[in-house]
Amino acid sequence: MSQTPNTAVAVIGIDIGKNSFHVVGHDARGAIVLRQRWSRGQVEAQDLSGGRRVADVRFDLKAPNHRQPKGCVWPGAHDSTRIFGAQIMRYELADCEWVAIKPMLPNKPRGVPRVNDRRVLNGIFWVLRSGAPWRDLPEAFGPYTTCYNRFVRWRRAGVWGRIIDALAAAHDAAVQMIDTSIVRVHQHGACITRNQRQAMGRSRGGLTSKIHAVVDSKGLPVRLALSPGEAHDVRLAGKLLSRLKSGSMLLADRGYDADWIRELAMKKGAWANIPPKSNRSDPICFSPYLYRARNQVERFFNRIKQCRRVATRYDRLAANYLAFVQLASIRVWLAAR
Repeated sequence: MSQTPNTAVAVIGIDIGKNSFHVVGHDARGAIVLRQRWSRGQVEAQDLSGGRRVADVRFDLKAPNHRQPKGCVWPGAHDSTRIFGAQIMRYELADCEWVAIKPMLPNKPRGVPRVNDRRVLNGIFWVLRSGAPWRDLPEAFGPYTTCYNRFVRWRRAGVWGRIIDALAAAHDAAVQMIDTSIVRVHQHGACITRNQRQAMGRSRGGLTSKIHAVVDSKGLPVRLALSPGEAHDVRLAGKLLSRLKSGSMLLADRGYDADWIRELAMKKGAWANIPPKSNRSDPICFSPYLYRARNQVERFFNRIKQCRRVATRYDRLAANYLAFVQLASIRVWLAAR
């Protein structure tokens, strides 16, 4: 094997076997697979094209568990061929998630074939999870313009909305919970004329946006919407609760204690279990025991805000930010499946 000058390699996964461990990484020359055995200190780098070269690798190896070996899937720039059989990084699509979401993607039988959908989606999810600008996308996911254009094009075509609707069709309709969460707008997302048309509101803390969500009994999202941060919680309640099914129970906090919301639930054949406000004169039927399950909607907001593109709004357009919220909700559904 002809040796070339050592190359710094970014390690992105480790697969621990019984007698050896495999390190998956990439460098400036492209995708490589690194392998090193326990008894040897030599590290070989093998290209996907078949060539080999020596590379310097820095990694911290934990004590292996032979009964539960870890695995990796290579999201290479050329394809997404399954190599080790599991997930490399927490924000990338696992094999089971890819199988579930692949039939929902647009089909293009004619024209030039698209760049690998799985690689592009992994790049989009990397931006969603890390909160980094599109220009900082790692080279392993391809050009950042490809991921950004695919994200915007499918947002305009309604692909993200259709995927979340298809996944939410299997929700538990027995219990539905509605709530909101406020998100700060970054200064890079505030530089646009007429911010009121982009679901941005000004309050004491600056520009904010508000996420409206309806979830089921397991905390899985059913419907999503966006409004300015200073808007009242009930502004979009009529739109979000329009698909409320008969025989279900609606859980909400005191901010939704309005007569028209209770009447809307009654017309739909549902029961609104909402705590009454202190200034309400007539008694209202309310169960504190059943109300305890409302924390599922709070947990949903906690899960999607682990994605930094959702926890802080960096997007100037409300449609782009709502698309990131939908993508985070899709990951919640895929993890539950």
